[in-house]
Amino acid sequence: MDLKKKIIIAAICVVLVIAAGAAIYIGGMGKALDSEDTQTVNVTIPSGSGTGQIGQLLEDEGVISSADKFKLWSRIKGYDSQYKAGTYSLSPSMDLQQIADLIVSGKVNTVSFTIPEGYTIYQTARAIADKGLGDYDTLVSLIEAADFDYDFLDGAQKNKNKLEGYLFPNTYTIDEGMSEEQIIKVMLDQFEKQPLKAYNDKLVSSQHNGASGRSLNEIITIASIIERECKVDEERKLVASVIYNRLEKGMPLQMCSTVQYVLGKQKEVLTYADTRIESPYNTYTNAGLPPGPICSPGLAAVQAALHPADTDYLYFVLSEKLDGTSNFSSDYAQFERDKAAYDKAYTAAH
Repeated sequence: MDLKKKIIIAAICVVLVIAAGAAIYIGGMGKALDSEDTQTVNVTIPSGSGTGQIGQLLEDEGVISSADKFKLWSRIKGYDSQYKAGTYSLSPSMDLQQIADLIVSGKVNTVSFTIPEGYTIYQTARAIADKGLGDYDTLVSLIEAADFDYDFLDGAQKNKNKLEGYLFPNTYTIDEGMSEEQIIKVMLDQFEKQPLKAYNDKLVSSQHNGASGRSLNEIITIASIIERECKVDEERKLVASVIYNRLEKGMPLQMCSTVQYVLGKQKEVLTYADTRIESPYNTYTNAGLPPGPICSPGLAAVQAALHPADTDYLYFVLSEKLDGTSNFSSDYAQFERDKAAYDKAYTAAH
């Protein structure tokens, strides 16, 4: 074998050795930090993070051994710039391939929370904070003062109560690590998908009733009163009819729920002094609707406000059955009899 062939063979051997060594190095670089440590840790990757920053986060959280190795490995594997922001459950037992695949997929941790129908903005903020998803004071500050760019809020109140009625009650599943502002936007997005759609559908329908010609804020205000006044789903449209009938006749609504909103608490029985409290929300002393919603109504209450029953009812009071149902009437004398029957049953039961 001549010298030239020997040199070529030797060069090929060197290349193969280097390639094998590189493959072994890269393979070793991608190994798990500790295959026995399966305890997970939540790692939040901020939006706009580069591979080096992500690697440093992973190293700081004890998920990988070296940020530099992660950056080099990602570049060799073609993962550089493909990683997605979010919160991920990772562990030292995962190798770099598993970690990279998860962060590239964007399959972040999620968490659920429920806002019941009839919650005020402050009850909503408290529920989110109690779930550990945000800071209460930050949530309140955003709710009262932040500018959320939604067309349907143009007709809402222009004060700290502007989001009252618009943080739609629902069970939400969100990405873990969302900011307080993002959570509020998720709820406003849901309002747009459900109550606003129902309102717009009503506008294009041929049905005409007391709801016709009402603004969105008026409808949500009426729905919020229905939500707080009605304990039985089947009676929502009847309560709606009472509200519209009283408005049409110029009668004050005299809804206890609006006074309770002013008081900031639920009272089973209002005093005379309570009904005299000064507030534009007090429907005992002010004719017409309050300036805005008193809570966030569910979709059923919104539908009732949009499609009230056709009745001549002007009054309703909880029935003597004490089961949450109400007695409805168009005559004040009958209302007085119904109220006396309830008072007697309630007193006997307590």
